Amino acid sequence: MTRTLPSWLGEVTGDVVFATVSGAHLYGFPSADSDVDLRGVHLMPIEDVVGLRTGAETVDRTWTRDGVEVDLVTHDLAKFARLLLRRNGYVLEQLLSPLVVASSPLHEELVALAPDCLTRHHAHHYLGFARTQWGFFERTGELKPLLYTFRVLSTGIHLMRTGEVVADLTALGHAPAYVPELVAAKTEAEHGALPPDAPGRERLAADVTAMTARLEEERDRSPLPEQATAEPALHDLVVRARLGRPHVSSR
Repeated sequence: MTRTLPSWLGEVTGDVVFATVSGAHLYGFPSADSDVDLRGVHLMPIEDVVGLRTGAETVDRTWTRDGVEVDLVTHDLAKFARLLLRRNGYVLEQLLSPLVVASSPLHEELVALAPDCLTRHHAHHYLGFARTQWGFFERTGELKPLLYTFRVLSTGIHLMRTGEVVADLTALGHAPAYVPELVAAKTEAEHGALPPDAPGRERLAADVTAMTARLEEERDRSPLPEQATAEPALHDLVVRARLGRPHVSSR
């Protein structure tokens, strides 16, 4: 990282189930002017769920402290659990981010259930995300969406092969050999252009096409299951959390 994460992040998350760092810091290519993206879960009290007036399922707050812009987005526990079951790689990366700024026993339970949420169909999330980011790059020529394209394809390939969620591009070995140079270039500016000595558009397009094909191949032979099996346990977790009941193992 080009900038150390502020030590006060844990002070600003409030009463949450968990909050982790996402975005460029998690992906391994923060810039000198990158903001800090915090993602996590909050728990609506039961009166905000069963009454006529319901609470906010998603809360988004943005502010600046010590010159650092912070964006904190949290979902209610039930909404987050539903997203986990919808083959959403984004929320899995948030849940399993190693950059934890606030945690709780509920967070630990969610992490323990993450493997039972994984399916080979998570590849569709990464393939779709890659197409979107590549389109952004083609329109803007910015380095950031190009790195996002390589990042999501690398994460998807690794997930299909190993069942492990790794969002840090610099910790994965599936991208072309020139990517570390692009990562180094991005440290200078969040929205900088592709550096002059970078590979040409045809080479980049060919490499993205090859990685896309590899992700599709890894999906087709992945040992991951067709369907998630975590729904009963996630339902139990949400009910217990709402009612304030301790965990009781059924095993």
